Amino acid sequence: MRRSTNGKQTKPDDGEAAIYCRISQAGDEDQTGVDRQERICREMAERLGVHVADVFVDNNRSAWRRNRSRPGWDELLEMMATGKYRHVLVYHPDRLMRQPRDLEQLLSVADDQHIMLHGQANRRDLSDPDDRFILRIEVAHACRSSDDTSRRIVSALEDRVRAGDPHMSRRPYGYTPDRRTVVEEEAEIIRDVFRRYLDGESPEALAKDLHKRGITTAQGKAWQGTNIRNLLSQPFLAGIRVYRGEHVGTGNWPAIIDLGQWQEVQEMRSHRAAQHAEGKKPQRYYLLRGVVTCTCGKRMAGSKTKQKANYRCTRMSFNGEGKCQRVIAADPLEAAVKNVALEVLEKLDVTGHQPAATARPHADVTADEDDARQLQELNEMWLAKEIPTPEYRTMRRTIEDRMKERQRRTVQRPVAVLEGVAGPGSRKAWAELEKEENYARMNAIYRFLFSAVIIHPATKMGRGLDLDRIEIEPAPLWD
Repeated sequence: MRRSTNGKQTKPDDGEAAIYCRISQAGDEDQTGVDRQERICREMAERLGVHVADVFVDNNRSAWRRNRSRPGWDELLEMMATGKYRHVLVYHPDRLMRQPRDLEQLLSVADDQHIMLHGQANRRDLSDPDDRFILRIEVAHACRSSDDTSRRIVSALEDRVRAGDPHMSRRPYGYTPDRRTVVEEEAEIIRDVFRRYLDGESPEALAKDLHKRGITTAQGKAWQGTNIRNLLSQPFLAGIRVYRGEHVGTGNWPAIIDLGQWQEVQEMRSHRAAQHAEGKKPQRYYLLRGVVTCTCGKRMAGSKTKQKANYRCTRMSFNGEGKCQRVIAADPLEAAVKNVALEVLEKLDVTGHQPAATARPHADVTADEDDARQLQELNEMWLAKEIPTPEYRTMRRTIEDRMKERQRRTVQRPVAVLEGVAGPGSRKAWAELEKEENYARMNAIYRFLFSAVIIHPATKMGRGLDLDRIEIEPAPLWD
């Protein structure tokens, strides 16, 4: 994740700086939080007199696990390759990399750039052979330390397996935080859920009933169908010890569900899944997938009920605060959007044009900038201890989720998708696409032309499409 900043640049000739912060869940001995890392790096930047342009964060991301992706790290390397930064600031080099291949990636990117790597206690010139040599030694030591940590963790887990001890990251519903004592009130709810599922009730119906009764999950959230499915598949409830996906014996904690009943539920789930797969009809292609958006900010997905195709808000099945029941008929909506698209295509001349890099409206870019400022102000308030940490995290998550939802619509759009379709013969060309059932290309054209098709609340009752509730947001077509 990258956050733009609005710091004051004191030495323009020194070039811009990027901060990288990372913390893993348990693998590293130094668990300095990413917010504290950022504060330390900003203090370094102030001492150096350099302007911090961007902050890259990988929270709960391990640098020593070889198969773990690090989006912040990948984006940092990509931006470094453009020559934007002269300085990279980290709390300590092992926050940046703990595998030799990471260092070689960094050095490869830095080959064509003069980049300084700053840590709390030292700095390295990535173009200097001596500094590169020292960095390779430091990373080799860090890699060895990580491998030792990995072996200790695996060994400890195997010891716990042999002892039959529970191993779960969060408090399981029905048990106390130590995972050894049954919470009888919750256990009775679990038994009731298992009984009713065997009697034929669906996970969604069970979740809805629990929500109506004011019963929440172990984390205090509203029950959803996915939570019920996870509960029904949880071997822990039957006292089964699992290691690396395999059932390895009986645990030393009390079971809530009888082993026979648990196995019966698993067979029932497999039977229902097979029935669903067997009776599943060919799916209708929803031509506006990825384009239709609800005014609540969430996407609208295709859904067929009672032989009628609709687009409905993805939060329709959600229980609790945030539930949205917006729905619109698919056929008339697709017909209306098709007419608009054909009017645009008939007037388009793609000769010599390059598409705009993104399909983001200016309002979204402005909103992102405002949210970035809010995040900066929020961070400053937290550092000044004006707000407590739980409140800070909640507020930050809300803003970041809002930004992610807007940025979801940012797409790279190849102009080739319009070849043979744009211009005076667009209606005939579109009819050929429909005849060939080339739905993927029609969807790609919609994504090229429109940033979003926004569905507002209905303004009138009765049959027929209410055109007043449809807002089509055009995409910037050319650079």
